[in-house]
Amino acid sequence: MQTTLGSKVTFDGVGLHSGAPVRMVVHPAPADHGVVFCRTDISDRDPLVIARWDKVTPSKLCTLIENEAGVSVSTIEHIMAALAGLGINNALIEISGPEVPILDGSSALFVRAMRRVGTRTQQAPLRAVRILKPVEVRDGEATARLEPAQALEIDFAIDFTDAAIGKQEKHLKMSNGAFVRELMDSRTFCRRADVDYMQSHGLALGGTYENAVVIDGDKVLSPGGLRHPDEAVRHKMLDAMGDLALAGGPILGRYVGNRSGHAMTNRLLRALFADPTAWAWETCSPQQAHSLPGAGVARRVPVAAR
Repeated sequence: MQTTLGSKVTFDGVGLHSGAPVRMVVHPAPADHGVVFCRTDISDRDPLVIARWDKVTPSKLCTLIENEAGVSVSTIEHIMAALAGLGINNALIEISGPEVPILDGSSALFVRAMRRVGTRTQQAPLRAVRILKPVEVRDGEATARLEPAQALEIDFAIDFTDAAIGKQEKHLKMSNGAFVRELMDSRTFCRRADVDYMQSHGLALGGTYENAVVIDGDKVLSPGGLRHPDEAVRHKMLDAMGDLALAGGPILGRYVGNRSGHAMTNRLLRALFADPTAWAWETCSPQQAHSLPGAGVARRVPVAAR
């Protein structure tokens, strides 16, 4: 069955790229609502932006969604990954500005707050996107691919010249709380030279050594170093989880990313949904529900009405 939050949770912080202070409140929402952002600072146009693959518009270094009135919300990938990792299908997210707060650069603080309030089961069946055949997009050496599998799996590979990252690969079956155990606390990362370039071009204005892993060659400049030896590839998997959550339902299939990023994952979803023979909606059985990413990881509170 579908789920929503047990009660609202509030997050205060700054936008990674804008540097502007922002408050975000994640509310429970009815069945079949999906995830919708509401810009509370907008009064002259439609403030609602649906978190869905076809609402994504080109953006540098993050995932940005926009409605037909030109109202947008950016850097949504970490909160979307948290919702997907907890199996929360329906939420209304009020936000006081155009960018989700970066917090510590991962999904951990989102997940911990939402686990405290728990989830409610709703009286409506959950539908998932079943991958029926492989779909792939390419950009030079970078590739992103979806292929059939019984439940969501993520394979990712990266290759950086910086010795502090280098080549990293990881494969995870995303069932039984793997997101919470393995990925949620892995932070966004960047090179010191990239930080200087981005800030000179009006980006990463809210970035600090506390909300990103900053590297310089073989050195990790952020205090405390890495949370995992392979934190970089884990974070790329976290990003992929959040971007795949824009499919409109859980994905039953394997995602394979090689040097891919936000734009390529969205291109992949667009290619998938453009081919009606590559996917199908499938109502989840109780057995399938146990293999979904959020199964068993959130405290359950009394059942919510439709």
